Amino acid sequence: MAVRTDPQLLKLLNNDSSNEEAKLVLEFFLALAACNTIVPLVLDTRDPKQKLIDYQGESPDEQALAYAAASYGIVLVERTSGYVVIDVLGDRQRFDILGLHEFDSDRKRMSVIVGCPDKTVKLYVKGADSSMFGIINKSLELDNVRATEAHLHKYSSLGLRTLVVGMRELSQPEFEEWQLAYEKASTAVLGRGNLLRSIAANVECNIHILGASGIEDKLQDGVPEAIESLRQAGMKVWILTGDKQETAISIGYSCKLLTNDMTQIVINNNSKESCKRSLEEALARTKEHRVASSIGSPYPVLASESSGTVLALIVDGNSLVYILETELQEELFKVATECSVVLCCRVAPLQKAGIVALIKNRTDDMTLAIGDGANDVSMIQMADVGVGINGQEGGQAVMASDFSMGQFRFLVPLLLVHGHWNYQRMGYMILYNFYKNATFVLVLFWYVLYTSFTLTTAITEWSSLLYTVLYTSLPTIVVGILDKDLSKSTLLAYPKLYGSGQRNEKYNLNLFVLNMLEALWQSLVVFYIPYFAYRQSTIGMSSLGDLWALASVIVVNMQLAMDIIRWNWIIHVFVWGTIAATVICLFVIDSIWVLPGYG
Repeated sequence: MAVRTDPQLLKLLNNDSSNEEAKLVLEFFLALAACNTIVPLVLDTRDPKQKLIDYQGESPDEQALAYAAASYGIVLVERTSGYVVIDVLGDRQRFDILGLHEFDSDRKRMSVIVGCPDKTVKLYVKGADSSMFGIINKSLELDNVRATEAHLHKYSSLGLRTLVVGMRELSQPEFEEWQLAYEKASTAVLGRGNLLRSIAANVECNIHILGASGIEDKLQDGVPEAIESLRQAGMKVWILTGDKQETAISIGYSCKLLTNDMTQIVINNNSKESCKRSLEEALARTKEHRVASSIGSPYPVLASESSGTVLALIVDGNSLVYILETELQEELFKVATECSVVLCCRVAPLQKAGIVALIKNRTDDMTLAIGDGANDVSMIQMADVGVGINGQEGGQAVMASDFSMGQFRFLVPLLLVHGHWNYQRMGYMILYNFYKNATFVLVLFWYVLYTSFTLTTAITEWSSLLYTVLYTSLPTIVVGILDKDLSKSTLLAYPKLYGSGQRNEKYNLNLFVLNMLEALWQSLVVFYIPYFAYRQSTIGMSSLGDLWALASVIVVNMQLAMDIIRWNWIIHVFVWGTIAATVICLFVIDSIWVLPGYG
């Protein structure tokens, strides 16, 4: 990986090792190289004397930071369960890994306790700024904290994902106390996770700030266009991210979810009372926009649909702590549904699932969650439809999802094309199956009326059985798989066509009633035409029953043929082949039925 280095930093590291600032810079890069779960792999190159180190890990952010440290001469060379080997400006040194506190969504940071070559014990920590600033002794480093906050604001405004890095040296009594508690918690049978988190929180204090990092998380190709297509299709797109508010807003602008003409409603509070006031003000604001937009219009409109003004709601994770699982979530739902865009930042994994549940429990709308990392698993499982992106964040999201894809833009053909086709086919197939079965059953019903509800039957048991299993099933299956009302290019060019499913145009009560009425009059035709044609003849009841069965099959298959939108040779074969096969089968069955011993 090519990394552009800062010449001033390189000069400071290589030429002035006695300088206090140079020591802090060295500690910063040592923290990047040691405080991670990266596994370095040494690869051969064409030159036998040269080796290439490839960093493998679940987090691409950790990989980027490890490569950045290596570009400045702090190279992670080897990692085992007990130590790491780091090439420090050409000098290979061994650092013992005495303990590792992994990242979790509560602490929002990770730390490692390292035994250094100079026999000192150091704690390296990195994590989100909201978490790190709470464990830094600001009274001693007020200037550094202010400078770091300014840099973080600048990074996040550019859309970079930020981390704060810190360290402190542990005294021997502190280390021994931590080691005893750590070993006890590691071997605990019950509550081991909570014990380890508690120990990590106790040791991660009075941290000396080393610096901050900003990592560019580039959008995949086609993300802005995909989001715009989804919005044109009538879907509401929400962003749930763990990034800083400034980073999330910048990403919103990058993917064109946020625009300059939008009015932003920001809820960023630290208490339940302030959250309540902010929600009440936001709700009043949305009502004002709705009233203003409905003047002169005979129909009520949402605030998000008002002309000239589009509302965007921005909520941070601290506010969601006081909103979710309380009566305030009802107010949040009302405000969110009135806004065109909802952006939630600094949210924990369980909060993502809570936001999805907020929508599921209050509307009949379908929810779809898409994510690419372990933090998105709970959200994906909570949604009606979960989609996992198989990327660099690991496979947890994919394993927990209903559908998996390689890039976000593939969601557009999945929904707008295959989703539309599937809805059109399923809607028609359900109505058609009710229709064809009702037609056949009503024919039997009219026969029963003429026989005074006796136990005699005109249609053989074989014909009744094969009507659904064979005579009318194969064409239905083929049409349900292959029929298309619109082409792929048309559906992608006009996303609003997806709205037919949202409006229940292909499957509703009116269509069901019409299909039943159609089955009613067609059953009367199927029954009475053969009946009046042969009632004065000597034809047997079994032969008349075969005519009813054959007529039913021909009528329902002809109805299917008239409803087919796009013909191809496979549909031709199955529709007309089924009708021909029905005639042959009825002839064979009737021949067997009249043999001695069967009649």
